[in-house]
Amino acid sequence: MRCFLRRSLTVAISLLVFLLVINLVLWPQEDSEMKALWQRAQDMGMYQLHADWNRQSLQKLSNATSFLNVSYHLFAGTLPPQKKFLTVGLCSVKRKRANYLLETLKSVFEQSTQEELKEMMVVVHLADPDEDWNAQMVEKIAKRFAPQLLLGLLLVVHAPFAYYPPLEGLKRNFNDAEDRVQFRSKQNVDYAYLMNFAANLSTYYLMIEDDVRCSKSFFTAIRNRLATLEGSYWVTVEFSKLGYIGKLYHSHDLPQLAQFLMLFYQEMPCDWLFVHFRLLLTQKEVIRFKPSLFQHVGHFSSFQGTANKLKDEDFEEDLSRFPDNPPADMVTDIVTFENYLPNKAYSNMADYFWGKAPSAGNTFTIVLKKAARISHIQIRTGSEQRPGDYLRAGLVELGTQKHKLKCATYTPVGRFEHGKFDAQNLESKTASAPECVRITVTKSQTEWLIISSVNIWLSPGPE
Repeated sequence: MRCFLRRSLTVAISLLVFLLVINLVLWPQEDSEMKALWQRAQDMGMYQLHADWNRQSLQKLSNATSFLNVSYHLFAGTLPPQKKFLTVGLCSVKRKRANYLLETLKSVFEQSTQEELKEMMVVVHLADPDEDWNAQMVEKIAKRFAPQLLLGLLLVVHAPFAYYPPLEGLKRNFNDAEDRVQFRSKQNVDYAYLMNFAANLSTYYLMIEDDVRCSKSFFTAIRNRLATLEGSYWVTVEFSKLGYIGKLYHSHDLPQLAQFLMLFYQEMPCDWLFVHFRLLLTQKEVIRFKPSLFQHVGHFSSFQGTANKLKDEDFEEDLSRFPDNPPADMVTDIVTFENYLPNKAYSNMADYFWGKAPSAGNTFTIVLKKAARISHIQIRTGSEQRPGDYLRAGLVELGTQKHKLKCATYTPVGRFEHGKFDAQNLESKTASAPECVRITVTKSQTEWLIISSVNIWLSPGPE
């Protein structure tokens, strides 16, 4: 068995180098930057052929991921020379029916630009105890994703089954059948070892499953959404409503989360444990952005091949029609109610800003981190639950000459009608690129004010 595995991995590595050379020949000559990356990948691929280099890399990795006492098998890929912005992590096991792993990886890479990929990597934990299946998957991944492996964009790892805690005679919580308890308990451990491995690879860690489709440029969407949370405390940010798809964490929290999963691995499913972890770290409310960036596409569960047709109705594959909402700070002198903070109106979260009855002259200002040509602004006030809490009278202005968190000069671009504002073709309204968008209350009202969404689209091209 082990000889077969070694032979399979040798073949896989050889395939990596072969496919790399083919890609180097076919790659457009005019793209000098990408050609340089391919040359770097070729050099790394040659090193990959040497067992000593493999051992040194794995030892370096083991030293960096010593939170849980496990030695990983590095099946394929090369370690990045420095930390990335984002690691996308997923586990995969042998399924009784369809397998979706390769298509999921294809979606991750195809829906990302070259610039985005420079700041991102993917870690696949092949978590099946069947060594033959693991070896076969490594060969398939190596054949299809050789460039990504050699460029340090993809790592394939395995935590040996000998390191797993007991999976027999477990607690029968929630009246689950024994095989179901065993499956979900092993899954907790699978994720614990994956997170433990990924703890030092990047600033943020994103959990997905091995049967998802991604939105185009999901990486940029995540980074932009995170910018709206700057300065606020959070443990988990969600980019899908389903299970443990699209859940984002700070990488520095992964050791704790991995240990938490190991401690309670037989108590309940991992999506429930994730919620408990968030609550224990004092994030009481769910922070979920819309639209969702990941869609479940599998038709059959990894548990006994049962039908699983769960879909996220909020998923959008093409985000081009959705607002850009560039990074910004929110400033208001309207008295904020509890934790309905100003940033919630701008972040596309399933929440809103809620302030006490505003007076004439009160303002709500979006102060852009960087000046940008704005083409379209759409603002909605009130909500389905509280339709009466809308802005009765208000003005929208574009500001320039920013100093700290305010602009010196403002240009009016329109007024609210029935609590709504929607204006396009704003590129020529100011001589220079705006740095602020200000909502000014022009008439006092006794009703409270909900700003449910502020959406900004930028003009393509130079500022």
